[in-house]
Amino acid sequence: MTAPTASRRAHLPLRPLWLCRVCAAPWPCAAARLDLVAEYADDRVALSVYLCAVLHEAAADLYRLNPQDGPDPAALFARFLAWAPRRRPADE
Repeated sequence: MTAPTASRRAHLPLRPLWLCRVCAAPWPCAAARLDLVAEYADDRVALSVYLCAVLHEAAADLYRLNPQDGPDPAALFARFLAWAPRRRPADE
């Protein structure tokens, strides 16, 4: 991932809320997703493994914040994993 410059800050999660520290959107926000795809452009499997790990951490954090309702598993899957490219365009 390219280092953020003074004009561009990294879109990182604010835990335990899992909101973007820059734009306050649910993390991974659109900018974070673009950064992650660029960072893992040569290793889509590693991107999937990373996203599975943060999904697990987010589910635990969000459940601790709201144990009565808990996070919706389908919504968490869509937020953390469903958007990730499964293969490079050249592989199609």
